[in-house]
Amino acid sequence: MPETTNTHSPSAPDWAEGLLRKYWGHDCFRGIQREIIDSIRAGRDTLGLMPTGGGKSIAFQIPALDMPGTCIVVTPLIALMKDQVARLRQLGIKATAIYSGMKHDSIIAAMENCILGDYKFLYLSPERLTSELFLAKLRHMTVSFVCVDEAHCISQWGYDFRPSYLALGMLRKEIPGKTFLALTATATPEVADDIQEKLGFARKNMFRMSFARPNLHYALLRIYNEEEGLEHVLGMYQGSAIIYTTRRQKAEETASMLCRKGYTAAFFHAGLPDMEKDYRQRDWIEGKTRIMVATNAFGMGIDKPDVRLVVHLEPPDSLEQYYQEAGRAGRDGKPSHAILFCNGKETASLQRRLQRAFPPKEKIAELYDHICYYLQIAEGDGCERVREFRVHEFCTNFHHSFGEVQPMLAILELAGYLRFTDEEETASRLYITATRSQLYYNIHGDTERLFNYLLRNHTGIFQEFVYIDEASAATATGMSAREIYEQLVALAQRHIVRYIPRKKVPYLTLTRPRVEGKDIFIPPHAYEDRYGRYRKRIDSIIDYLNDTEHCRTSMLLEYFGEHAAHRCMNCDNCDKLNPPSVSDDTYDDIQKDIRAQLSQGSKYGYALNLSKYRPEDIEHVIRVMTEDGELVQDGLKLRLMVAK
Repeated sequence: MPETTNTHSPSAPDWAEGLLRKYWGHDCFRGIQREIIDSIRAGRDTLGLMPTGGGKSIAFQIPALDMPGTCIVVTPLIALMKDQVARLRQLGIKATAIYSGMKHDSIIAAMENCILGDYKFLYLSPERLTSELFLAKLRHMTVSFVCVDEAHCISQWGYDFRPSYLALGMLRKEIPGKTFLALTATATPEVADDIQEKLGFARKNMFRMSFARPNLHYALLRIYNEEEGLEHVLGMYQGSAIIYTTRRQKAEETASMLCRKGYTAAFFHAGLPDMEKDYRQRDWIEGKTRIMVATNAFGMGIDKPDVRLVVHLEPPDSLEQYYQEAGRAGRDGKPSHAILFCNGKETASLQRRLQRAFPPKEKIAELYDHICYYLQIAEGDGCERVREFRVHEFCTNFHHSFGEVQPMLAILELAGYLRFTDEEETASRLYITATRSQLYYNIHGDTERLFNYLLRNHTGIFQEFVYIDEASAATATGMSAREIYEQLVALAQRHIVRYIPRKKVPYLTLTRPRVEGKDIFIPPHAYEDRYGRYRKRIDSIIDYLNDTEHCRTSMLLEYFGEHAAHRCMNCDNCDKLNPPSVSDDTYDDIQKDIRAQLSQGSKYGYALNLSKYRPEDIEHVIRVMTEDGELVQDGLKLRLMVAK
């Protein structure tokens, strides 16, 4: 287990508190923020383990403001980049980001500003670290230190390993002597060790906050009807909610069902256009949408402190992922709930996920051949040539499912045969097909302002497609990016313009000349070793699901290498030992309400109309009535057995 630092050097001088008050309005630091700041200022490579809501950004932003040069922040999350850059700029701090979809001129300008010393923060994705343009500019840049966010991605022992993070080793060579700060919300002891090794720490230096979340109530709900289960928990616990599922189609179907029942809900997954993701995310953050039904593509880097409920319709395949996603509830410290639905079929389902993630090697070799046929790459050819790879078209042509292709691509990438990215985003394109006179009769109001901007800033727009940026147009016209998008879509439907919104285009590159599939060698580190680690993660989540006695917080803490001194008394297993204190009058009132509602003969489920009582009191009364034989539960349905 890595060395955990519990003490630190003398507290930072008043400059740190001064910056904290000046820019963020806080009087004191939280958790281990201060220890990390002191460590970075002392020039020591540092690993910070800070659970969701622990205030990671303060830990690197404060020292960066005091040190000369630009802090390079490496993160895989474009949404986080944009959000943090916007917040820093609002505070009067110069920050910029480089991400997919930016114009070449904008990328050059961002790096030149950093070279000139105008910017304190440069955010970029790990894929950018290997860019010749970035490396050339980096050599002229004054770097304060490097912050690696989501650092568990660099560890092959981690649940979300990304090969692109390994490029951080090359960054260390380009800027020798610079301090590295690694931050993550989830890391087992072996992952923490691996992070420090991969980043070349001279010595282990780790600070960690407790992974305990006292305000978060963990529970498993064994259900037989998912729709009734959702109505139950959404009725019991008010406020903003996230519902996680493993499949895109299920996210869409669940959101549609909730909307039909009168909830404000939207779905979110990686297949949505980026602009649509931005709209849905913003509406949820602003409270216009109460419920976001999503795959694991949603949530990382999103700062919404008042989420009261996180529901998992199926278990994720690791306790790291579950802790990360459940931890998006209650970041403001107020009581919140993380509920995991179970129906008894989880073990078999998780075993099938393991098989899908590691198909037979013969099938992987066959996929490699099919990819080369699709891209028309001859044997011995194709090395380092970047090609657009339309995954869904490929799957249709060669009879593969999208779900099975993704893990095989990951294995081939780790084996050194190809490089695949689905993060390259193309800019929006627009072509005005109407004549100027036709425009005169068809545009007015906001549309006129938009076209005046487009005509002034985009030459040749009547002759061919030109690249446009909705965000820049919004700033210039006073409209929102969403309004511009909707207006251009409407104009395209009237054949006034041709509009292609920005989208992500996947690319594939062979990293060595093509060979025959039968000659492919997949080494243990790409298959057998990873299989063993994945097997271990699956087993850990199965144990968590099947345990009906031990404290759930204690189970999570011990998984992350932290000793639990006592039970949390705030999870479903602890609730059995510590029933809530309910006054006799309240108990009688709830009991009478339950009897009255069930006696009416309506199809009442577990989500009875009892909103005037505390959820924990309702659950206690139902439990006692069931144990006394007055109620019978069939899944989430309740039946009154004795009319007392």
